[in-house]
Amino acid sequence: MKLPPENPGRFNFLLGRAFEMLVDDGSLDVVNAISRASMVLSAGEVSQLASHRQIETTEETYFRIISAKTAALFEVSCQIAGYLPGGNKATAVKFKRFGRSLGIAFQLTDDVIDYVSTSARMGKDAGDDFRDGKVTLPVIIAFARGSPADRRFWEDAMQGNKVSDTDFAHALKLLEDTGAIRDTLARAYNHGRVAKSHLSSFGNSRAKSALSMAVDFAVSRCF
Repeated sequence: MKLPPENPGRFNFLLGRAFEMLVDDGSLDVVNAISRASMVLSAGEVSQLASHRQIETTEETYFRIISAKTAALFEVSCQIAGYLPGGNKATAVKFKRFGRSLGIAFQLTDDVIDYVSTSARMGKDAGDDFRDGKVTLPVIIAFARGSPADRRFWEDAMQGNKVSDTDFAHALKLLEDTGAIRDTLARAYNHGRVAKSHLSSFGNSRAKSALSMAVDFAVSRCF
């Protein structure tokens, strides 16, 4: 999560006001949850910056980064719902686990979108992450499974030396040939299933159906 560069002071004011409102509301559980999430998100941002253009980034490092960024944001957003009137800590824990799995599934799908979607469909140009040197899971998988020539291509690409449309088309072919797109989506679907499993103890309701639909959307929005 990045501060708006044009006016960080305004962002800090809004963040401070948000915490003030939480304290006034008397929900210390919510304040604690958001405070911890803010620290995790900040650490995740630092880790992401450190891994920028680093083609040797491991899957372990990648998942640690997205767990501290996207997943943490989804996690706390769902967790605090468990502290609303009628909820309790046990419910908050279940929502927290749901949000974490949903966040990971969402990010994995987002990484695939950069290579297979269109700006008309998703509001972002295909190849943005590729040209920015973001080492996402599809790239990590393709690099690990590629030939020496393929690996040299990825090294050059992540350093910003391969940014043409032809280079992007070649990158997409490598991702398809190595099964990187397929396997990243498979992991997204798996985390989606895990997210839904955290809702199993709740009775059928419109709210539960809506959460389940959110999972389905998160893992299928690139098609």
